[in-house]
Amino acid sequence: MTVFTVSPVVLEIPERPVDLQLKVSAPTEGSGLPIILLSHGQGHSNHLSSLNGYAPLANHWAEQGFVVLQPTHLSSRTLDLPADTPGAPMFWQERAEDMAHIIDRLDEIEKAVPQLQNRLDRTKIAVAGHSMGGHTASLLLGMKTEGISLKEPRIKAGVLLGTTGRGDGLTEFVATNYPFMLSADFTDMTTPALVVAGDKDGSEHLTVNGPEWHTDPFHLSPAPKDLLVLEGGEHGLGGVSGYDVAETTDESPERVAVVQQLTTAYLRSQLLGTADWQQQASVGVGFRVDSRP
Repeated sequence: MTVFTVSPVVLEIPERPVDLQLKVSAPTEGSGLPIILLSHGQGHSNHLSSLNGYAPLANHWAEQGFVVLQPTHLSSRTLDLPADTPGAPMFWQERAEDMAHIIDRLDEIEKAVPQLQNRLDRTKIAVAGHSMGGHTASLLLGMKTEGISLKEPRIKAGVLLGTTGRGDGLTEFVATNYPFMLSADFTDMTTPALVVAGDKDGSEHLTVNGPEWHTDPFHLSPAPKDLLVLEGGEHGLGGVSGYDVAETTDESPERVAVVQQLTTAYLRSQLLGTADWQQQASVGVGFRVDSRP
């Protein structure tokens, strides 16, 4: 399926330090299209942490019939906001609020992108995020941080890629510099979600608990939840954050293809009621799947 992209679509948000910019990727044909909100992670490259990152996922999902909306969060290296900006450096709460603003203003986005008009199914919205973007997605699915709930009931499913785990698994540096991560509470994360983790993703800069830390949202939140573990996968999960990027220590087009295919199957099952996930999760090599119905 052919796709088109439009960026930046600019939304003025009162009291936000800069306007909210997003990229739209969508199929050129079809109606009743489901929506994926895609939250970027951080990383060393300037533009991966922005609307320009995660092309391997955004392009694939659009080719498969989804409308993908990618904001540039305030934590993006492309913005380089002053260190004393309220919420800096990670803007964890503002990141989740960005997604709520996007849903609130879908009418405005349609007007800015006429090719989308009358083609969106606003009852079928999912959120996906990698690394810090996974933390953002978890908040929207019902995880609490610092006792604050930012759960978004209009979001029906989520995909958490290399996401963050429980607070008692943090390194001393992370606990000191990003204390909001200490209070992660998954007990109210009731929205269906697929947790994707690499069995070699030690993320020593984040956690002392090893690769299993990234599976915490699967184990510590209420069902229904599904878990996809990629054999040999490190934090880049084969290269989901961009094409040929230095941050990917486990570059593997085959592993990226597994992520593309199985996340698509999961989102189709959750949003469209198909059997794609059950069929694809039961076959293949290089991964294992667990479920809590």
